[in-house]
Amino acid sequence: MDSNKAVEIIDLDQSELYINRDLSLLEFNKRVLAQAKNEAVPLLERLNYLCISCSNLDEFFEVRVASVLEIAAIDPKATALDGLTPKEQLEQISIHAHKLVEEQYQVLNDILIPQLETENIRFIRRHNWNEAQQKWLAKYFNDELLPILTPVGLDSAHPFPRILNKSLNFIISLTGKDAFGRNSGRAILQAPRALPRVIQLSADETQSGPNDFVFLSSIIHAFVSELFNGMTVKGCHQFRVTRNSDFFVDDDAIDDLLLAVQGELAMRNYGDEVRLEIDAACPDDTVNFLLDRFEMNRDRLFLVDGPVNLNRIQEINNLVDRPDLKFPAFKPSTPPQLARNKDMFAAIKRHDILLHHPFESFSPVVEFLRQAAAAPEVIAIKQTLYRTGADSPIVAALIRAARAGKEVTVVIELRARFDEKANIDLASKLQEAAVHVVYGVVGYKTHAKMCLVLRREGKDLRHYVHLGTGNYHPKTAQIYTDYGLFSCNKELGEDVRRVFAQLTSLGKVTKLNKLLQSPFTLHKGILEKIEREIIHAKNGKPAKIIIQVNAIVEEQSIKALYRASQAGVEVKLMVRGICCLRPGIPGISENIEVRAIIGRFLEHARIYAFANDGNQEVYASSADLMNRNMFRRVEICFPIESKRLSNRILHDLDLYLKDNTQAWLLQPDGSYLQLLNTSNDEPTQAQALILAELQSS
Repeated sequence: MDSNKAVEIIDLDQSELYINRDLSLLEFNKRVLAQAKNEAVPLLERLNYLCISCSNLDEFFEVRVASVLEIAAIDPKATALDGLTPKEQLEQISIHAHKLVEEQYQVLNDILIPQLETENIRFIRRHNWNEAQQKWLAKYFNDELLPILTPVGLDSAHPFPRILNKSLNFIISLTGKDAFGRNSGRAILQAPRALPRVIQLSADETQSGPNDFVFLSSIIHAFVSELFNGMTVKGCHQFRVTRNSDFFVDDDAIDDLLLAVQGELAMRNYGDEVRLEIDAACPDDTVNFLLDRFEMNRDRLFLVDGPVNLNRIQEINNLVDRPDLKFPAFKPSTPPQLARNKDMFAAIKRHDILLHHPFESFSPVVEFLRQAAAAPEVIAIKQTLYRTGADSPIVAALIRAARAGKEVTVVIELRARFDEKANIDLASKLQEAAVHVVYGVVGYKTHAKMCLVLRREGKDLRHYVHLGTGNYHPKTAQIYTDYGLFSCNKELGEDVRRVFAQLTSLGKVTKLNKLLQSPFTLHKGILEKIEREIIHAKNGKPAKIIIQVNAIVEEQSIKALYRASQAGVEVKLMVRGICCLRPGIPGISENIEVRAIIGRFLEHARIYAFANDGNQEVYASSADLMNRNMFRRVEICFPIESKRLSNRILHDLDLYLKDNTQAWLLQPDGSYLQLLNTSNDEPTQAQALILAELQSS
């Protein structure tokens, strides 16, 4: 039997060939948490990684676990790509999530807190407070906390209160009677979100060090009896409830998308319960009381040894002035062609310009819009906004342009998860300035990152565009790795104009010259390019695919990559987060390598590169290889046609493929192997090398 016939009989639908997406996402969180244990990372940054892993886990329960629970209720026999039923998924999620949470608290209590203490950054426990600290904290409680805390005694007139999503709460056991002769035995205390979760002790007044802190929960525990005069507090224990936060908007029943989103936002804090976290010292009867109240089983109960909201400890990074315990500061560079030429349009007209954030500054993007707002030659600006913030300089430039009489159109995605409220406020602010605001297409999130400036130059109307892999958000551009392209290519500009026309009007899809666009041509285009590499390999020609994305989930794309591997195509995948593809399976994926980079900056760029028999093609995109990106979002994928710029991206990708300090290799069983110290090769850290190269250019 020849190899081609052997390939034909392998069934690529076998569930064993796929990794569960939610378990893969938990593996990503394990890699983030590993950075909190990495001695090569500055200490306060390690604390930051711990908090990020906790914040990520919150979102995982709010969105992913909530989704699986909904499927379990609607269709319990449904199976995922990997063959697991909802019940089986929840069982596996519970096992892995409990191990992860246990490790998070071990890292905090056994590693980070002791090491922080050696640097004189201390969390002072209640039993270690000196007399001065006790006095100062008692005053703090009486002055700052007591007036705003509202305990609720549980009885027939005071039912169990509605518990806000992810809020800090205390269940208090009491004996004795209140002023009205009531004795319910229990009370609930909710800590207002405005309160800081860590309080810095006054060094002068408490004989404390300059970086001594106390947890808010410790203060409440210590003085909670002040809230129950004449009664005895027998126990006080923290708890926190995580709720389903992935709200649903019925696209078929929408008359006004803005009102529909506003209506759903009001309910986000009170979605169905998906997780319960309780202080590990809480007695069983109280634990069972809370489980019964929230109608949860123990699979979703987490008993924790420390604050129930670890991610709020992130405040320490802003409170402690210790640059030596943080990543070294750096100033993002500016491409030489922009540093030399202050006229953005003249520079872009000369040739395409590529930006690589955060190594290179985001300020040219802001300057592009500022100059567009001021230039009399500019007659129109069109922009998509997914996450940006109402106080963004991007927004300020758009408002100035509209007030200067230019035609300004902004497509705002109201349903950018957890940024819905900010985007509603942003839409209102832009509309007040007479900007044309639309909300994209009902049923499809507008995730494309693009800006079009139309400029009158003599008799010509020239199209200047900025296309990106990341959001128009100056703050995230400092920590997310993304590419942005400036161009005045006529065909590319016309493509962008047509996409904006699709988003703002009701016209049909028109053929695009250079862009691939979901939900129309992007998925088909990527599959065709993979198939082209397969044909080259079968014809004995060199064939290679390099893809850098945040996630690979979409089934047809995975099967295409499996077929490419079977045909002998070299496939290199860099996937920061979820990857449902299993590499290294004999006869199926032995030519596929999957690596993840976890470093100082969050890998966020999406790049698709194809060898194409020597005619290398490099595309950048806003889209990951996920069903939602291919079929339920408006995304763009744009070619990097300049040989100089495409070679630069390929050089960056090559550095990532050589990284042996921040890279993890996905194994066939779904686990990840960290490359750190696994070879005698010269240490290579891609992010550091790219930063050094661009700083020196």
